[in-house]
Amino acid sequence: MATNKFSTLKSLTRRDVLRLSGAALATPYLVSSAALGLDGGTPPSETVRVGIVGCGGRARFIREGAGVKGFQVVAACDIQRERAEAFVRGMAGGAPWGVYDDLRPMIEKEKLDAVMTMTTTHARARVTLVAMQMGMDVYIEKPMCLTIAEGRMLVDAARKHGRVTQVGSQQRSMPINNWGSDLVKDGAIGKIRVVEAPNFVGPFRWTKTSSADVTEPVEPWWDAWTDQAELRPYDPALHRGWARWWDYDGGGLVFGVTGWGTHSYDQINRALGTDDTGPVEVLLEEPVANRETGRFEPRETVGGVVIGETGDEDTGTRYHGMAKLSGPRARMRMRFASGTELRLHLDGDRGPGLGAIFTGEDGRIEINRNRLASNPRELVRAADNPGPNRRPESAYHIEDWIECIKTRERCTADVEIGQRATTLCYLVNIARDVGRVGEVLRWDPEAERFTNCDEGNTMLGRPQREGWELPEV
Repeated sequence: MATNKFSTLKSLTRRDVLRLSGAALATPYLVSSAALGLDGGTPPSETVRVGIVGCGGRARFIREGAGVKGFQVVAACDIQRERAEAFVRGMAGGAPWGVYDDLRPMIEKEKLDAVMTMTTTHARARVTLVAMQMGMDVYIEKPMCLTIAEGRMLVDAARKHGRVTQVGSQQRSMPINNWGSDLVKDGAIGKIRVVEAPNFVGPFRWTKTSSADVTEPVEPWWDAWTDQAELRPYDPALHRGWARWWDYDGGGLVFGVTGWGTHSYDQINRALGTDDTGPVEVLLEEPVANRETGRFEPRETVGGVVIGETGDEDTGTRYHGMAKLSGPRARMRMRFASGTELRLHLDGDRGPGLGAIFTGEDGRIEINRNRLASNPRELVRAADNPGPNRRPESAYHIEDWIECIKTRERCTADVEIGQRATTLCYLVNIARDVGRVGEVLRWDPEAERFTNCDEGNTMLGRPQREGWELPEV
């Protein structure tokens, strides 16, 4: 088996740990107020030195942070070094970035302040945990974890080591989205009775090969890429299409449970004020089957305005590639302790694919990415509506992260907030896998366990491949 570059830190001596992170792993990483400039002085540096881990397509969004003051990417790391080299050639613009195929030397040699974890989902928790243990603040691409149990580990690690975390749910930092969320939360349409959100596509199961088909030594990078998952023979459909498969994600597709659901469900939590809790009931309404995401038929308009109660938009016209998508889906409902019902019913051609529709006692508000609609219409036409984004959408989010690294405050999408949104995604997948149509599964959001479904509790985590267990928190 290849050397596990992203494995646990158990083999390091105490001297190693002190050298790498500047503090013992058993204690939080603390920064003095003087060092941060919080005592009225000037911090030693206004620039946060950042390393990228995982050089795939999503990592390229860092271009949107180019104008953020104090944000400086100085290094990139990927288990396929040639991929990191190509990424740097395309992104660095001539700057002398460091290139690595190992996270730990990158952190040490580049004297980093923070890391952006842009890996595959099944490797994301490991990279994030190691980075936090080595003293890094972390931007974690969403979904931030592969399981609910992993997510709780990340929260615990962030609190233990005093790390500043930002999960990549960038709608949290968009002015118009926050303004719309506050309308809902502050009672503009009264008590919220129902929230309508998409019926997202779940992950597919890979059945073509298994570990039994691995008859010869695999390439070291493939062993490392596989991480905690079952080691299978190399297949481009796994490597390049990893977001489709349960082994590596929870439905990381366009209109997928973890691909888009993390945005939609986080938007729901922001508007309902449920950032630190979750539903108390989960109900599967129908058997899971491969279903299309929508018919995408033309919608009747008058004067360019879609006819409908709220003017809710056709997401498919804005996000190409959805129209012919199909996959495992089933309508579901959840209920929060407040009595608010969450209906996961919407198709991609009838509503906000990256948000939700909130129905209260006195009206409706629809929130999608960078777009709002309401009934009465006047609600979203108020003078203090900040309007559409004036900057790249992720710039707001990166800026918030950088500012919080300097102040040591919690980010707008802190790891606990990310955990609660991601949990909603995995509750969808678990309930569908359990398959008890019409039976209410009771969820304890404080304990993060089902109280009447032992089978569901076995799915809160996953077995991890020998040698690739996650670091202890």
